[in-house]
Amino acid sequence: MAIRNVVLVHGNFVDGSGWQGVYDRLTADGYRVAVVQTPNLSLAGDVAATRQVLDGLGGPAVLVGHSYGGVVITEAGHHPDVAALVYVAAFAPDAGESVSSLIADPPPGAPLPPILPPQDGFLLLDRDKFAASFAADVPEKLAAFMADSQLPCNVEALGGAVSEPAWRTKPSWYLVSTDDRMIPPAAQRAMSERAKATVTETAGSHAVYVSQPAAVAAVITQAANDR
Repeated sequence: MAIRNVVLVHGNFVDGSGWQGVYDRLTADGYRVAVVQTPNLSLAGDVAATRQVLDGLGGPAVLVGHSYGGVVITEAGHHPDVAALVYVAAFAPDAGESVSSLIADPPPGAPLPPILPPQDGFLLLDRDKFAASFAADVPEKLAAFMADSQLPCNVEALGGAVSEPAWRTKPSWYLVSTDDRMIPPAAQRAMSERAKATVTETAGSHAVYVSQPAAVAAVITQAANDR
C-alpha cells in the first residue's frame, strides 16, 4: 500500500517554513505532512526531534531531508515507522561520517560555502553571499529574507557523526540539484550511488526545495508509491 505520511526535515541556516511549497502540493494530493523544526544544536537533539514527530504519526512514513537534514534522516531513519528515505540535495553520510568530515577536503575548483567564522559556537552564512551560494534561483526578495532570517547552526551539529546509516536497510531516493553551490553535484551523485538510491536530477540551486517544489514533491510521491 502507498504511504500517506511524509515528514520533512530542514537543513542548516534555514527553518521548516521553506518547505511550504512542497507541503502545499503534497497535502493537496491527500498526504499527511509534518514539518520538523530541528534546533540544529546537535545531531542527537535533531534526531530526537525527528523521532518525536514520527512517533506522533502512528504509521509508515516517507522521511525527507534537505542538506544537513540528510544527516538527520540517515540516523533517525531507523525508526520503525520509516518506510523510505528521500534526500534533497542532501548529505547522505556513511557510518562515522559527519558534515564536517564530508566537507573537509573539497575537490579542486569546487565552490566553498560562505560560512562565517563561529561566534560563541554558532555558524551563519555570509548574508551578502547567501543568495548566490544557497538560493540562486529563488526570487530576490525571498532569498534576501532567507539570508536575514537564518537559523544559526551549532558547530556540534556539523560534527555529529552517523552511527549506522539507515539507507543500508531502508529504500532511498535522491534528488540531485545540478546547479548547487553548497554541496557539489558530483558529491551528491557519489553519495546517492553509494546509498544505492533511486536518483532524479533537476536544474536548481541548493534551495531547490523552495524554487522547485513540484520536482521535489514528485520524488517524494515516487518514494511513497514505488516500493
